[in-house]
Amino acid sequence: MNESQAEPTPEEVVEELHKIQVGDVLLSSASMFASLAYGKLAPGAQDLEQARVAIDALRALLPLIPEEHRRDIQGVVANLQLAYADAAKSA
Repeated sequence: MNESQAEPTPEEVVEELHKIQVGDVLLSSASMFASLAYGKLAPGAQDLEQARVAIDALRALLPLIPEEHRRDIQGVVANLQLAYADAAKSA
């Protein structure tokens, strides 16, 4: 971004987009869905339907996550599914 400008030029935006790796965005999205799901399962603020949607979205992204991170995300999905089952039992 030019120091004299408050906003980047279209060319600068395109240049930055070329640097972004899709795998990084997928991993970031997976992290966001996991955080949302855990938040929706929190006692006192439970929203099981929204938690389920976030878990399903995370599961859908799983095959696309870069392989070096896939096992970690699979563990998160398993933990979320257990937390969801516990929450659903007590609801």
